[in-house]
Amino acid sequence: MKYGARNAIKAKVKSVKKGDIMAMVKFEVTDPAEMVSVLTTESVEAMELKPDDNVQLIIKAIHVLPVKE
Repeated sequence: MKYGARNAIKAKVKSVKKGDIMAMVKFEVTDPAEMVSVLTTESVEAMELKPDDNVQLIIKAIHVLPVKE
């Protein structure tokens, strides 16, 4: 299946909680993935980012889309 999202993390469904309108699905990450961030050069310079720096990634997303093969 092809899709536009470039960051993909393999996961297993941990639990499903169904409501009348919405359902909450929890996932367990099963495979590490490389993450990519696009930010301004000004931000990179302000943070003095360079290879081998240890950082914390904060994921801010509108959607997390499960894709079942």
